[in-house]
Amino acid sequence: MFHLFHKEKPHETYDAENLTPAVRSSICTGEKTAGFVEKSGGRFREVMLVRSEEDLQKFREMYGIEGEIKTIY
Repeated sequence: MFHLFHKEKPHETYDAENLTPAVRSSICTGEKTAGFVEKSGGRFREVMLVRSEEDLQKFREMYGIEGEIKTIY
């Protein structure tokens, strides 16, 4: 629906100093999950399931991520 005076949603925030955006991909099933990797320890924090390029774009827009997002297996 078109809104004449719609507000843009604010971006979610993440600690860019301690977290790196990444997509975790299963080697067996190919399922992909977007989230963040802790720079100290390497723990992956899931945010959302990625089923299409549109989902990945939504993840980028939610957190204001530009540039390459690394894929981990």
